[in-house]
Amino acid sequence: MFKNTFQSGFLSIFYSLGSDPLQLWAKRVGPPPSTSKSQSGSNEAESPDTSPPAQQEPRVDFLIDDTLKSQVLEILSTHLPTTFITTPSLATRTLGIKLPFLVFLVKNLGKYWSFEVTVLDDRGEKRRFRASNFQTTTRVKPFITTMPLRMDPGWNQIQLNLADYVKRAYGTAYVETQRITIHANCRIRRIYFSDRLVPENELPAEFKLYLPVVKN
Repeated sequence: MFKNTFQSGFLSIFYSLGSDPLQLWAKRVGPPPSTSKSQSGSNEAESPDTSPPAQQEPRVDFLIDDTLKSQVLEILSTHLPTTFITTPSLATRTLGIKLPFLVFLVKNLGKYWSFEVTVLDDRGEKRRFRASNFQTTTRVKPFITTMPLRMDPGWNQIQLNLADYVKRAYGTAYVETQRITIHANCRIRRIYFSDRLVPENELPAEFKLYLPVVKN
């Protein structure tokens, strides 16, 4: 999708206040399967060993967040693998994003949550990095690494150095990000890539978690 695009600075792939926030994404909203595990394309999402006691009606929808007082995307489900958004929307396409830093502006809802990033390394291998707040240890396998995700209450800025992850896990070099899949349960304001980690005071206003208050 972005392979032939000049990439520098910031590259946003989701913004909840945009004119068509899910333009690059496909979404799936599904109930928990009764007899078999569900597949999210070719990637089966990992579920926690136990489910939250309350059954959550699955949904992927926009709402007004009570903290930000503006529109965000909410992904909710008791069963994580069946409710998600993924980009690119077509399974045959890849993102082709070479920028190494991935940033999520997301809200901790106090529920299980996971996301997965598929990258290509300089050996031509696809490596998947799956983070979740129910994983307790990091596990490195030949083509997938699962990692624990620790979040503060409320809104968080999650920064991933994908080049560093690839080097440490596999001893190879990061080439590009090919796919991102975000499962329940979370609220999302923005997802973007950058060519470096940018201090908060250097970020453009629209990339900050809390937009500055404009006084008349």
